[in-house]
Amino acid sequence: MATDSKETSEPGYSRHVFVCGNERPPGSQRGCCREKNSLEILRSMKNAARALGLADVRVQKSGCLDYCENGISCVIYPEGIWYSLSGEEDALKVVSSHLANGQVVEELLMDLK
Repeated sequence: MATDSKETSEPGYSRHVFVCGNERPPGSQRGCCREKNSLEILRSMKNAARALGLADVRVQKSGCLDYCENGISCVIYPEGIWYSLSGEEDALKVVSSHLANGQVVEELLMDLK
């Protein structure tokens, strides 16, 4: 059986978090998540998850998630929950509520209509 660099033979994540790291050209009508500091938010989420001992959660950068005009795009699987983050405070709410306790942060849900 194949193993990864950590010598595990199967995925060890209960949740997988993607934070958009896309960068569009300056002046783009839709904006982009990277210019809204998405990479700093990503690092904050990773550090918070680690501090809470959430070893079964993977937080990583994604390519464009197609909703940059809604704020920093973040999606969590396997639930398929989409969040629009405006800063570190929002990101830490998602980690402490959704990732640590399974409670969706209703006020940060992205309006996908």
